[in-house]
Amino acid sequence: MSAPRRRKESIWVTFAWTLNLIGLGGIALVAIAYLALQPVSAASRGSQPISTSALPATYTPDPNSPFYLPTVTANPLSTLIVVQTPTPFVLAGGIRPSIIGYSVSGRPIEVYTFGNGERQRMIVAGIHGGYEWNTIALADELITYIYENPNIIPSDVKLYILRNLNPDGDARDKGYDGRVNDHGVDLNRNFPINWAAEWDRDGCWDYGPTTGGTGPGSEPETRALMGFLQTHKIEALISYHSAALGVFPGGEPWEKNSIQFAKDLADVTDYSFPPLDTGCIFTGTLADYAVERGAVAVDMELSTHTKTDFKRNLKAVDVLLKWDK
Repeated sequence: MSAPRRRKESIWVTFAWTLNLIGLGGIALVAIAYLALQPVSAASRGSQPISTSALPATYTPDPNSPFYLPTVTANPLSTLIVVQTPTPFVLAGGIRPSIIGYSVSGRPIEVYTFGNGERQRMIVAGIHGGYEWNTIALADELITYIYENPNIIPSDVKLYILRNLNPDGDARDKGYDGRVNDHGVDLNRNFPINWAAEWDRDGCWDYGPTTGGTGPGSEPETRALMGFLQTHKIEALISYHSAALGVFPGGEPWEKNSIQFAKDLADVTDYSFPPLDTGCIFTGTLADYAVERGAVAVDMELSTHTKTDFKRNLKAVDVLLKWDK
């Protein structure tokens, strides 16, 4: 009787182990299938909507620009880069600037006005955006100081300060990538005097791609300032830059009164005049255009890319306000 019972138990044990092995095999197959389907799942996530920031309604892409990309395919594995708009500059008293135009991507071009005289003067900063961010910082310091000390403006003078001509570049980067506007254009090469789309880069800034635009005055930032200069009789203008090359008179060749203006500014600021000659040929500049409009004008470079030289430039403002041909 005992032998048959042992054979029956052996059959059930074998059956139980067979079920266990089948179960383990099934689990293994499920695991293999899961791993094999992972790339498919990752790929399918790429087809889901990707969050992007919307451009303003005023955005005007330029298909002729070598830096304009009509379509961009998002990489689902990349990190979205968000361009931040700089914190607006607002005076403590709540006084707002005039908006004379908008950038490629719809940011305002702002001008602050001081004084009520007939003799008009102008300061322009930020033409190279975030690459020369300290010129914008200087403009903000000067705006604040003059607002708090309005008596420094002579009764016969009106001063305009355009604090940031290239807000898109300023928003994009506080380095090389912030120099051009959102069409990839160097705005100080885009004015319609001695204009050129390209130039010999020997001795010139050459740390990134840039162009003079698709034509003279092709950029909305340039046209905004051109329109302002055409409707105002600016007698003297300083266009701020950085860094360390000195004071460049406007005009080609340098205009006589602008040379004297540059010398007077160099005397009070200790910036170099004659400016450092790197061999660069400058085309389409704001200073040249302002001279063409009847102003004395200079490009004046701060000593570094990080300092505003505020005290030096209070003296420069005094020269600007009192300048007389």
